[in-house]
Amino acid sequence: MQKTTLVKFLAALLVTALAVPALAADTIKLGVAGAHSGDLAAYGLPTKDAAEMVVAEINAKGGINGKKVELMIVDDQCKPEIATNVATKLVSEGVNIVIGHICSGATKAAIGIYKGAKIIAISPSATNPPLTKSGEYANFYRTIAADDDQALLAAAFATDTLKAKKIAILHDKGDYGKGFADFAKAAIEQGGKAKVVMYEGIQPGAMDYSAVIQKLRNEGADLLIFGGYHPEASKLLSLMNKKKIKVPFIGPDGLKGDGFLKIAGKDAEGVYATGPKDVSKLPLNTKAHADYKAKYGKEPGTFFDQAMAATVAALNAVKVAGGTDYDALTRALKTSLVDTTIGKIKFDAKGDAEGVGFSVYQVKNGAFVEVK
Repeated sequence: MQKTTLVKFLAALLVTALAVPALAADTIKLGVAGAHSGDLAAYGLPTKDAAEMVVAEINAKGGINGKKVELMIVDDQCKPEIATNVATKLVSEGVNIVIGHICSGATKAAIGIYKGAKIIAISPSATNPPLTKSGEYANFYRTIAADDDQALLAAAFATDTLKAKKIAILHDKGDYGKGFADFAKAAIEQGGKAKVVMYEGIQPGAMDYSAVIQKLRNEGADLLIFGGYHPEASKLLSLMNKKKIKVPFIGPDGLKGDGFLKIAGKDAEGVYATGPKDVSKLPLNTKAHADYKAKYGKEPGTFFDQAMAATVAALNAVKVAGGTDYDALTRALKTSLVDTTIGKIKFDAKGDAEGVGFSVYQVKNGAFVEVK
């Protein structure tokens, strides 16, 4: 062998040798995007915990199709302007599939970026109906039912169970809160059993809602439906109690969690909230909660069950698809049933998990209890 040829051969051999560990280190990049700090971290951190637990177990068993799963955790604080930045970051760093985002507004801001990059995102908690039902985002899936479903339930509960006749509806002007409020208003008006005497948006983060509470009193409302998250709900309830306005208060799943119970304190007692159906008796759910308590010494937070289901469904799709090809993942998500913490699921043509739904809960003795 000539010297020049030998040098070329050794160089090629060296390149091959260096490439082997690179191939062996190849991973499935799973993004986890949500509020991990700020006022709404109580909604995002349980999703991060769920993803970490699922991935740790899968990697301990050898990964998916011989590849380990790499987590790419990013914090959007549930703020749309930050969500666009973290989505761009995930795409630029080669994310294969995303769990998140958590809040509807942040999800709406980010999902178009993923769509352009042909990346699938599965949210455990973004309930704004158009995210799936508009048909605009074929890359978006969720493991929770949409706001129109829980708004219909809240409206029916207000008029049929609580027998309200004069209903006030407030919202925080966001995609999530206003969407819930709009659907509740339409359902009440269509039902004809009660009158909406007040419909108004409030400014999130405002120090005082006295004017809107006074208007609530003046309108003589006998029930309040609120669309939004727990910080504003807690302020409204505090003012209502100080002014001795004792009417039932119903909110969406943005209230149903430890964050609301801690901030609202005694003002939370008696409050109603819609939330995902109780799935605590499912074997996988029981195991997941036991594992979480063993690791963290407490019960998991809001949307943990839906987040674990989203992560399991995402990685099952990668396994079934034999990789992360967009079209193959799409087929797998819509055709392959997978057993999760919220039951056996696959996704319908629009991206909603089939078979999931909502129940009504009430705070009793400092904890949410399902209303039978």
